[in-house]
Amino acid sequence: MIYPIFALVLLTFIVGVITLSTRFKSVLNRTVKIKYYRNMQGQEVPEFVTRTTRCFNNLFEVPVLFYAVTLMMVATGHKSELSLLLAWCFVFSRVVQAMVHLTYNNVIHRMIGFWAGFIIVIIMWLELLFTAVP
Repeated sequence: MIYPIFALVLLTFIVGVITLSTRFKSVLNRTVKIKYYRNMQGQEVPEFVTRTTRCFNNLFEVPVLFYAVTLMMVATGHKSELSLLLAWCFVFSRVVQAMVHLTYNNVIHRMIGFWAGFIIVIIMWLELLFTAVP
């Protein structure tokens, strides 16, 4: 179970680096004033700055439920092929959502990635509840 967790952490770091790079570039090429980043308000910013920020923030929303359920599985010694498969499917859904968000940003495609991951993490919680709790 540790490998899917690590994969999601790695995705978060990658998107974080992209976000940071985008912010530095926006200040260096003077499309965004550095003061904007204090409160993230006060001026219009390029769409890509907003998208990278939102994508990074998204990796701290539903994935928190994934981290919680996978760590509960590790802590309780719960092991099943289904839970491992679901964990990798969740990570894949987040990779898809991030790639869509950071590239062509089709809302329908991004929503499919989001809802797939959301449903998967619910199934993971149900599997843990019904198989690990006496």
